[in-house]
Amino acid sequence: MPQIGPVLIQGAGPERFMRASRWSLIAVVLSALALAGCMQTSASMTTGYAPVDEPYRLDAGDKLRIVVYGQDGLTNTYAVGASGSITMPLIGSVSARGLTPAQLAAAVTARLKRGYLREPYVAAEVESYRPFFILGEVAAPGQYPYVPNMTAESAVAIAGGFTPRAQRNAIKLTRVGEEGAAQAVVPPGTFLKPGDTVVVAERWF
Repeated sequence: MPQIGPVLIQGAGPERFMRASRWSLIAVVLSALALAGCMQTSASMTTGYAPVDEPYRLDAGDKLRIVVYGQDGLTNTYAVGASGSITMPLIGSVSARGLTPAQLAAAVTARLKRGYLREPYVAAEVESYRPFFILGEVAAPGQYPYVPNMTAESAVAIAGGFTPRAQRNAIKLTRVGEEGAAQAVVPPGTFLKPGDTVVVAERWF
């Protein structure tokens, strides 16, 4: 009667089996890391912050230089007030909140055509941006003039740097857009926009 015992397949010894097991484990780990990376990228894309190079939208605190060619009495610097509007001679209040400078120039042009000027030519550009705000664990929290292309890190530097109690890797950014306010914890290199609020949290240990 033939004996029943372990069957060994040639070329599939214990060492080869262990090597195959190790490669299987490595493949599983790499797949998990790749999946985690995809999830992290997707999460970072849902912070609700528009790219810095999008058209600039006006709001209260912005100052604009509006030029009406051939009309020195209308050409001047105008501030966007708390109501979100500017006030010009002849045409009065013009809503500016949420508009780009080019859109505001078009709105002023349309108003001037209503019985004031036959063919007005209007240009508008931002003369100074509305300020940003920085709060929390910085040496001098408060309101500061916005500087183009500034980051959260440069905002901290403008405010005198971190305090000893600052949680340096927990910078909260609040930005108000067309769909309301959005908040996220961002890295120090994140670009800011005028009107942003930066909050540096306090560490507890």
